[in-house]
Amino acid sequence: MKLKPMECVLLLFFVVSNVFAFGQAASHARAKNNGEIEARVDAYVKPFIEMRAFSGAILIAKGGRVLLSKGYGMANYELGVPNTPQTRFHIASISKPFTAAAIMILQERGLLKVDDLLTKYIPDYPGGDKITLHHMLTHTSGIQNVNGFPDYNEKSKFPQTTATIVEMFKNKPLLFEPGEKYSYSNSNYNLLAYIIEKVSGLGYGEFLKQNIFDPLDMRDTAHDGYAGKIIENRASGYAPVGTLGLENAPYLDWTIKTGNGSLYSTVEDLYKWDRALYTEKVLKKSTLEKVFKEPYGWFISKRFNRNVIRYTARGMK
Repeated sequence: MKLKPMECVLLLFFVVSNVFAFGQAASHARAKNNGEIEARVDAYVKPFIEMRAFSGAILIAKGGRVLLSKGYGMANYELGVPNTPQTRFHIASISKPFTAAAIMILQERGLLKVDDLLTKYIPDYPGGDKITLHHMLTHTSGIQNVNGFPDYNEKSKFPQTTATIVEMFKNKPLLFEPGEKYSYSNSNYNLLAYIIEKVSGLGYGEFLKQNIFDPLDMRDTAHDGYAGKIIENRASGYAPVGTLGLENAPYLDWTIKTGNGSLYSTVEDLYKWDRALYTEKVLKKSTLEKVFKEPYGWFISKRFNRNVIRYTARGMK
């Protein structure tokens, strides 16, 4: 499949990716066109803002040129802090493509293969002699989704390691034979994070920092691996109450989502990530073609007869 640059709107929960364009001033015609786009987006978003159904930032880009860069709503309602392009958001399942990229980096270095069996890394994993990394990358392993377990919410309040997370679902029976069908499961990416740590000798967050975030100058992106850390410009989390109300979201220690949803980022950084996917700054061209063909960490579909490369927060709880 030949894929065009995404040139799209990246969705993060209630966030739409946004970037601030630096450089020379645009021409009068271009500025006018951008102004028209902003007015149309403002009008579209306004009712959602009024209903408190959207709060975030918006990016619209075409041909590597940013057409709109603007924050909407509040990063913190209690302190009256508005969203900006520098606001850091937890990006939930959009973390998964980064985990998949880390696995492919290790494969390029000859440290693992996506055809490896799970038992190579966890010898006593039940059924691991039938489950490959490919199965986990594509949600075809049959491993149950840890997020749906009765004790998950309680355990999500406390720090976890990749090893303790794996123990939560390790002995649960498979839903089906690996490769037989598709079933979205966050457990797959917890396992991949565990393997990244075991093979690289680095923590999940540190491996991504050294091999993806630093090379791409993604200075505002990281793994939320310590609940006590002060993260500047981080948006607060909220949950809906009634029709128009909000309340603070329940406490969550993000380590329980290591590998499947533990990263935070800004829209500016996500734009750097988007553009890097059409270069070989992180992965070779042949590897990227495989990532999008399988796909590993992405959903690929057609909309209005165009290729759509996306990741949503489905499966998150």
